[in-house]
Amino acid sequence: MVRIKERYLLVNLLYPSELGTKPGVPDLVALNQPTTDALSPQALLRGIRAEVANLFGDYGSGAVEGGSLAHITSHDLLVKYLSPATSTFILRVSRAHFRLVWAALTFMGCVPVRNGKPCTFRVVHVSGTIRKVEEEAVRRARNLCFAVRDGQSEKVEDPLGNLFSSTASKRPTREVTMRGVPADEGDGSDAEMGEASDG
Repeated sequence: MVRIKERYLLVNLLYPSELGTKPGVPDLVALNQPTTDALSPQALLRGIRAEVANLFGDYGSGAVEGGSLAHITSHDLLVKYLSPATSTFILRVSRAHFRLVWAALTFMGCVPVRNGKPCTFRVVHVSGTIRKVEEEAVRRARNLCFAVRDGQSEKVEDPLGNLFSSTASKRPTREVTMRGVPADEGDGSDAEMGEASDG
């Protein structure tokens, strides 16, 4: 028996056009605002399939829909989870063609509903099991809540700096020591290295 290989994509919808439009709302909240309730799994799939067909033509459409008739039900593109409150969804796609779907998501520019707002589809995690993707979704939602509560979402010159750089710069650093290597002998310049190798 052959095990079917699939990939699960965790995708966030971000709204960068909303940054700075509401004076009392922190940038992090404006960027990660809830999506309209009109977005359904079926509408999302229609939008993704249309974008795959637009980018990759018949080949892309056939690849995303399964490729062979024997496995068409198991390899279909499928929305496993959709949360308009957190603007997050999980897609299941065949392992061989998940990059086509990822590329299509990258080129989608608005929510696939009537009069949909401009947004960015950001693939934040790819995994072979849905359990790992669900754990990552919970971890990201928890971190977002902590960031908003702790005040990391203040207005800054670069609005996306809150999302990408501030968390990386505030992480605690720790020094790693290597076994068997002396702690600090010289500055490690090339001249010292040459002398050490000569003798």
